[in-house]
Amino acid sequence: MQRRTLLKLGMVSAAVLALAGGAAALLQPGLERGSLSSAGRGVFAAVAQAVLDKSLPVDPAARQMALKGLLHRIDALVQSLPPHAQSELSQLLSLLASAAGRRTFAGLAQPWAEAAVADIQQVLQNMRLSSLALRQQAYAALHDITASAYFSDQASWSMLGYPGPLKI
Repeated sequence: MQRRTLLKLGMVSAAVLALAGGAAALLQPGLERGSLSSAGRGVFAAVAQAVLDKSLPVDPAARQMALKGLLHRIDALVQSLPPHAQSELSQLLSLLASAAGRRTFAGLAQPWAEAAVADIQQVLQNMRLSSLALRQQAYAALHDITASAYFSDQASWSMLGYPGPLKI
């Protein structure tokens, strides 16, 4: 290796490390002390409105109460996950909450809170049908956590026609 090539490689490496460090500083964690951070709550609130669109109450106040309860149940679910799963979920939420991650990984131009439900549904569908296994896994995690936390609430059982567990 020539000295000039080595110097170029060193300068490029330093620039990449500086960019990566700067980007990491801009990312907000998806979880803080085992609970959803504000960034994580924003992602899950938007995903929940897309995944549960027809299942959520139509009345805006009742809809907000349902979403608040859902986020509380997601917090409880996250706290029961093993540390490595919490770490992976935090990384996913952090990536999706950042503007660059949202655009490149999810393909969503608007911030989650400002995006239309139809746009988020299309983004989730694209992730589900992606040729990249990582995007498919991200979709599965977001969908399954949202749906299981919502339908674990006894108040949602009636819309499913589920009378509840049998009394023995």
